Amino acid sequence: MNGAFSLRAPQLADDLFALTRSLPLVCPHGHVPVELLADSRDGVEWTDPAALFVTGDHYVLRMLYSLGVSPEALGMVGGDGGPVGPLAAPREVWRTFCTYRDAFAGTPTGYWVRRTLQSVFGLAGWPTPDRADETFDLLDERLRATSPLQLLREQRVQVIATTDEAAADLGPHRSLGSAGRAPIVLPTFRPDAVSDLSSPTWVQAVRELGAVCDRDITDLDGLLDALWERRTAFRRAGATASDHGMSVPATGRLTPHQARTLVERRLRGHVDVADAVRFSGHMLMEMAAMAAADGLVMQLHAGVHRDHHHRFVRRYGPATGSDIPVAVDFTSGLAPLLDEFGAKPSFRLVLFTLDESTYSRELAPLAGHYPAVRLGPPWWFLDSARAIRRYLDAVVETAGVANLAGFNDDTRNVATVAARHELWRSSVAAWTADAVADGLVEVGQAERLVTALAYGLAVDTYRLQEQVDGTAHTHKDDDGR
Repeated sequence: MNGAFSLRAPQLADDLFALTRSLPLVCPHGHVPVELLADSRDGVEWTDPAALFVTGDHYVLRMLYSLGVSPEALGMVGGDGGPVGPLAAPREVWRTFCTYRDAFAGTPTGYWVRRTLQSVFGLAGWPTPDRADETFDLLDERLRATSPLQLLREQRVQVIATTDEAAADLGPHRSLGSAGRAPIVLPTFRPDAVSDLSSPTWVQAVRELGAVCDRDITDLDGLLDALWERRTAFRRAGATASDHGMSVPATGRLTPHQARTLVERRLRGHVDVADAVRFSGHMLMEMAAMAAADGLVMQLHAGVHRDHHHRFVRRYGPATGSDIPVAVDFTSGLAPLLDEFGAKPSFRLVLFTLDESTYSRELAPLAGHYPAVRLGPPWWFLDSARAIRRYLDAVVETAGVANLAGFNDDTRNVATVAARHELWRSSVAAWTADAVADGLVEVGQAERLVTALAYGLAVDTYRLQEQVDGTAHTHKDDDGR
């Protein structure tokens, strides 16, 4: 199947891709809710085909909405959890999905859905409208008979990380971690809700953090102490990473007085946008200092204007498909943080962006100099076969492969994990085969590079060696050995 991605060396591309087939999947960043994994067991109904592939997938929602399909026809409810209008039944949503199958031609979503239906559920591919009801029933029956954890096991997932708010209940992770078999489910510490003063829910998030820590947070020192406490709890629950999001990356320290004053003003009311940006940059510096001390790998996702369509978000809630990429400046924005922490052996920073123009101009040179920096794979809108090739073309010449973070699938859909990794691995194999054809890489090197990009770099970047060593015995080859 991989030869289609390589024009100059299709057989070598197939051979390199074959090397990755026996490798398990390591998923160090994603958004599968831990409650879905913890509360499910074999034989329990947990979703339906429309919720899994349509209503719960913002890639699908944005495409169909752009073509004039109403949110109600896609099963979307209002931001307050109630219906905005008459909602289509799951079967009707699935019919709509099948009717618009050609709209996803050439997109990564189209590939993920088609391959998932084939490899996970045994269907011929994306169903035509006349087979919508038949395939809905087949999928619904299969989903009723399995669980999210079982689907992950069938896809050979070895380790999967969730993304969790600072105040999240870690009980489900502790319970799953004691199971002693793959997939190992790890939490990821995400403190954005208490770092962004511009958020309308910031005060509530601080109160929730205080409640979890059994303290009344009334100032900056209390906030930082609570974050330290929660980082420790996350690490004890298995976390190896934190995650941080910013529209535009900007770091820099405020004076202690300035930082304390902003927190006190926000607790009493509001701060302006400029002050909120400055505080977010200050908090990134604080988070980097904590990461250098406790070893959690720090991820930074930047370059997106979230919830761009305000009226839509007010009606249907956040994270429903109206996020738009923006141009960013990593070189200037991260200069204070990297000057202080970029050479510390204990500190590691993984950078992600939606601004492709920064790949060769900024990200690759940064990773090619600072020991702490690794480059995350193409993210979100860029997680496609051709964008993966563009990424590798743009960054490897300057940063090399060793400064990349491998792959993470960033998915909310437990059924599409393998398809996302397959697209990455096949694209990487094709790019490497072409590099051999161009005389840039030797054949022996190509085999090592492909296996590193498919598996080893993610294990190393996210400090997962202990976890994968502990689950190696739970995986078998396809023939059962």
